[in-house]
Amino acid sequence: MRLILMLCLMAFSSFLAALSLEDLSPQQSAALLAGERPIVSQFRNPQPRLLPQSEVLTRLVQELNRDLNPNIMVETLQIYTKPQGAEKPAWSEEEKAALYNSVLALSSLTGIEYFSVSRGAMRILYEISTVIDSPTGRKPIPDPAFASPQEELTIFARQKDLTFGDNIYQYDYYSTDGAIIFIQQNLTSLNAGIIPAIGRNRLRSVVAVIDAGDYLLVYAGSMARATLFPGMSDRVGASFANRAEAILNWFSRQADEAFSLRFRYASSQALP
Repeated sequence: MRLILMLCLMAFSSFLAALSLEDLSPQQSAALLAGERPIVSQFRNPQPRLLPQSEVLTRLVQELNRDLNPNIMVETLQIYTKPQGAEKPAWSEEEKAALYNSVLALSSLTGIEYFSVSRGAMRILYEISTVIDSPTGRKPIPDPAFASPQEELTIFARQKDLTFGDNIYQYDYYSTDGAIIFIQQNLTSLNAGIIPAIGRNRLRSVVAVIDAGDYLLVYAGSMARATLFPGMSDRVGASFANRAEAILNWFSRQADEAFSLRFRYASSQALP
């Protein structure tokens, strides 16, 4: 899988960098520009429906879908409007590096909130989120950071979810000229109290940040082979969608900070 993916990354990186929002999401661009956030929830035999026109992302999600054979999939899209002063029509290497490091900063997920369907109120998603040295050692280490994005990188994290408990995840990151993609995979079983909800390695959450000229197009998709009792499907789908919204809101804040840091750095370099 990784060899195929890396070949795709090299083959399509320049193509991705040149696409506009209308090119990337022709069916959803008008809704996105109007401020809407398209969401699709599917059950039983779901197939991706909101994927942007990205060969790399499409192949990756389709392969994950085929290998996992999920019975639930939730997708959503949003756009992030680049601030005034950002490089256009394509992000600069410095901006991309700042954005890449911002999504590597998994500790910043600590304390983010989502709307809980079952409680009808806002609820903390991750009480704890920290990068660790390995799934077995579980020693907390600082968030990684790089001068330039890595084509491929794997890190591990401990994340305590108030719904699914204290778990270990693998995060795989991929980078092209025009996109940053990362995948979350559960290495431990997710339990809702005493109920086993999602077995180990049975969840994949994909986030793709794609350069779209004046915007960043952000795709979030979660797929799982979950235990769905009668009447649970709609609740689980709404929960996944609300959690995806929390991650997208987190990314918007991270992007704000990344561009702010980039502008401050550029200003300092311009001083005599």
